[in-house]
Amino acid sequence: MSDVLYEVDHRGVATVTLNRPHKHNAFDDELIKTLTGLFRQAGEDSQVRVLVLASNGKSFCAGADANWMKRMAGYSFEENVADAKALATMLHTLNTLTKPTVAKVQGAAFGGAVGLIACCDMAIGSKMSKFCLSEVKLGLIPATIAPYVIDAIGKRVARRYFTTAEVFSARRARRLGLLSEAVTEEELDSTVDDIIEHILKNSPDAVSAAKQLIFDIADHKDDDEELMEKTSLRIATIRVSEQGQEGLSAFLEKRRPNWIQE
Repeated sequence: MSDVLYEVDHRGVATVTLNRPHKHNAFDDELIKTLTGLFRQAGEDSQVRVLVLASNGKSFCAGADANWMKRMAGYSFEENVADAKALATMLHTLNTLTKPTVAKVQGAAFGGAVGLIACCDMAIGSKMSKFCLSEVKLGLIPATIAPYVIDAIGKRVARRYFTTAEVFSARRARRLGLLSEAVTEEELDSTVDDIIEHILKNSPDAVSAAKQLIFDIADHKDDDEELMEKTSLRIATIRVSEQGQEGLSAFLEKRRPNWIQE
């Protein structure tokens, strides 16, 4: 059995499933390489409209695999840098994917798993999920995942959980912004499906452009005039695009746009 499963359904929903339940879906260098390739594959596939990150078994992901950590302990400084950059590349690839991404979380999500969740646009977790930024317990720091986790939960909250390594609940993860929703185990699949159905009703090009818009203006350093100019150009560009014209025509003609499957 493969450690990662990948499938694309008839709607264009790609699902990447961590499939090491016997190891609580802990990842190592090979799994990181595989995930990076699959995220890129989904991003480049014009048929893919949404990516779901899921896992099999009781845990979402226990973070780094113990055997991998044993090998890392013997690495030189240069080997450690290369190893860390591979993880950083995987996280960056997921975070910047042009398609919307949804994490489906059950069970424990520790260490690097919190980074994976933070890199997704949305995260739905079961109320039984538990989270922990556990690196300092091992004498380490959550360095490569830090930009994404801090972006998700904020600096003040990160200052607590980066240093205490406390386990926190799905309810708290929801309040902190790491999870978009915390639902019962029975509702997990249907809640993710509901979000997917909402996304699939929208223009694929507009969804990608809206996601990029957030990246580009969230931390902008432009003055007001420059920002107004940039955002005006964005909306004008998409209004005259093929999907922009189709969406406006469909609205005015009271029909479905052509990206919604019958």
